[in-house]
Amino acid sequence: MAIHLDYTNMMSPPIEGGITAAEWSDAATAFTAAHKAVAGLHADRTLGFLDLPDDRELHRQTTDYVAQLRRDGRYPSDVVVLGIGGSALGPIALRTSLRAPGWNLLDDAARKGEPRLHVLDNVDPANIAALLSRLDLSRALFVVTSKSGGTAETMAQYMVVRGRLAAALGDEAAKQRLVFVTDPEKGALRAIARAEGVTALDIPANVGGRFSVMTPVGILPAALVGIDTGELLAGAAEMRTRCSSGDVRKNIAGTYACLQYLADQKHGRHVHVLMPYSDALRDMADWFVQLWAESLGKHRTPGDAGFGPTPLGALGATDQHSKVQLFMEGPGDKTVTFIAVEQGDVEVTIPKLHGDIPELAYLGGHDLGELLDIEQRATAGALARRGRPNMTLTLERVDAWHVGALFMFLEIATAYAGQLYGVNAFDQPGVELGKQFTYAMLGRADAEQARQEWNLLPKSNPDRVI
Repeated sequence: MAIHLDYTNMMSPPIEGGITAAEWSDAATAFTAAHKAVAGLHADRTLGFLDLPDDRELHRQTTDYVAQLRRDGRYPSDVVVLGIGGSALGPIALRTSLRAPGWNLLDDAARKGEPRLHVLDNVDPANIAALLSRLDLSRALFVVTSKSGGTAETMAQYMVVRGRLAAALGDEAAKQRLVFVTDPEKGALRAIARAEGVTALDIPANVGGRFSVMTPVGILPAALVGIDTGELLAGAAEMRTRCSSGDVRKNIAGTYACLQYLADQKHGRHVHVLMPYSDALRDMADWFVQLWAESLGKHRTPGDAGFGPTPLGALGATDQHSKVQLFMEGPGDKTVTFIAVEQGDVEVTIPKLHGDIPELAYLGGHDLGELLDIEQRATAGALARRGRPNMTLTLERVDAWHVGALFMFLEIATAYAGQLYGVNAFDQPGVELGKQFTYAMLGRADAEQARQEWNLLPKSNPDRVI
């Protein structure tokens, strides 16, 4: 079991305009400082995500709860996650990567009795109403995920669901169809849990939302649908060990962070594409986009122009027929990280048909997995030929161990990148003003200052509406 990073196509040579040997040497020195800073934050108990693979008590919260549901005869037919941002993207990536394709469309036999997993990651009323109308509420379990317990979108979803459950089942039965994932001590959800006896699992106080997939945020939905959560944590633990060295040449996450930082800051490669060549990992790209964007897009000092790369997800081979044209011949402002998979669980051989047609004859006898692998390597080579930097992250296979390792790899790389950019990778001040304006317009009592600021904004000019 292993994950490897081949960054040959990031360097000069062979890439014209790639990272030079001198730049890489300087990066090694910068990384030593970044590694020391991250280690210091961890020692100060700021970076709780690094401790999650060892937190057996936290893991046991999930496994004990899932076992209790089975003993009580309350095991659901449908699990519905109410959350947004990291609270939603992690569970979605886990479902896509580690459950069968089209999981929610399979019948009970094909799912081996495991529940469907739905993630409501928005407050679009059409989508929420449609899902609630087709669920058997007496057999559904709603996982309400908000560390603060005050996320407007998630709490609005919760209140809608709570009202539907109470109307259909009664107040007491409604509580049995709810579980909260929230801060251990504070916030509205924790208060409700204590007052009303609703089960609540912990997001450790020192783990931020986008770094929380290895808490019950991701572990609980995963366990409920039969994913081996012990293997997820084991893969994350092994990756953490691989990323312990202060020598960038021995630290895979440090290497990735330094490459992306140098490409951005020294070579104008401001867009960082993550392109899995596996449908199972397609939603990992969306999870990465939030992680990289919200962690690194910051002001270093008040009023500066702002810093940070722009992440972009893509999917191979699908996006060879859309985005790759831009990657090849558009602005030279991108790096591409491919994710390749060595071993698939299924092989499909292309029949030897139409041997008299040159455009088809060559395909016969090859496997679809072989075709996908060759297309990934061909795309990487074509980009390199055009001087477009890229690297390939290779997983031996897509299973719980490797997915856990991949999550941890990207999280640690983000922590290092924050230090290289000189920003705090663990806050998100840029989203707070929009939240405050939302609270003000909805009439939240403690949003008076935001309400006054909102009232000072320019009003829509009818002359500029067409």
